[in-house]
Amino acid sequence: MSRSSSRPSGGLATELTRKPLMSIRWKFMLIIGGSAVIAVGGTLVLLSMGLVVYQIPVLGNLLEYFYNHGFAIPMTLGAGIILFLGSFLLISRSTLRYLSMISNAVNRIAAGDLDVRVPVQGRDELGRLAHDLNDMAARLKKSIQEERDAERSKNELITSVSHDLRTPLTSILGYLELVDGDKYQDEVALRHYIAIAHDKARDLKRLIDDLFEFTTMSSDGPRYRPERVNLGRLLEQLSEEFLPILQKAGMEYRLNLPPTKVNVRADPALLVRVFENLMSNAARYGRDGRFVDIELEASDHWAVARVANYGEPIPEARLAHIFERFVRVEESRSRDTGGAGLGLAIAKTIVELHQGTIRAYHEKDRTVFEVRLRLETKSA
Repeated sequence: MSRSSSRPSGGLATELTRKPLMSIRWKFMLIIGGSAVIAVGGTLVLLSMGLVVYQIPVLGNLLEYFYNHGFAIPMTLGAGIILFLGSFLLISRSTLRYLSMISNAVNRIAAGDLDVRVPVQGRDELGRLAHDLNDMAARLKKSIQEERDAERSKNELITSVSHDLRTPLTSILGYLELVDGDKYQDEVALRHYIAIAHDKARDLKRLIDDLFEFTTMSSDGPRYRPERVNLGRLLEQLSEEFLPILQKAGMEYRLNLPPTKVNVRADPALLVRVFENLMSNAARYGRDGRFVDIELEASDHWAVARVANYGEPIPEARLAHIFERFVRVEESRSRDTGGAGLGLAIAKTIVELHQGTIRAYHEKDRTVFEVRLRLETKSA
């Protein structure tokens, strides 16, 4: 699972952080220096113009009056200050406008508008601030969306679990009430009621076990103890162990393994859980097809294992969501043919933990569940 870094990601963020073109302090020093040069130069120009104006009789008398009464120096300083402030505001106008833009964006983000973005201008501290502000807004929006999705997912989980727990529990209570009220004809009917209640109780326990396993994997993740696993040998052993289940369903398996070993780096206990789920799924839904094909091959640094059945094809609309939790192959929520709808979700979680992929697709007249795991390298 990837973890988000606190430092902005991407080449631009790194470039802004490590290689600023110009520090903002140097930019303001240049603005101040430029304003001072303009003020001094402007003041000298005004003095030069004053010498010219002094030659005009009326204006010359006025300037001489100001000079004799001590107004020359204050007027010169005042002109210089006005020129300095004017040039400073003029030169720094774009920078001050950019600061105002960033300030407004901060206020809008604080008000809840997380779609606001500030254009990144320059490679100084202000440009980096704008980039970080955009990144912060995007991260906040993503975090809030994930929180909303988690809340919606939690509500869906509670709704699904409530329904799935209530269905077998209602049946158990119903048959036990019949037994407790002596509402049965003979001992054969009594045993029949007890057997049904027992089967429903086992379904309930299986659902609770699957739910506990799924929530454990989704939150903390399963304990992962990788080692070298001969995937062909593992599939061969599992096929033999599933033989009684397949025979009970009137089915048989066909094993197709490569002549050479196919080793992967994986947790064998977790892989067993994956292929147990896939084989159980094939036995449950592929009875009409008689055969379950178990295949393995090595291709382009990948071990590709397939479990296929020849039962009724899964509708394409449901095939795309088959690995989501509480999704069953059958449209109804009956448990006569299906479980809790968590087995394939658990399998997907385990495969992704091994940095592999799992998918389901139709191939001719069969439904194939394919697991791809990286082959073990010689150095491993």
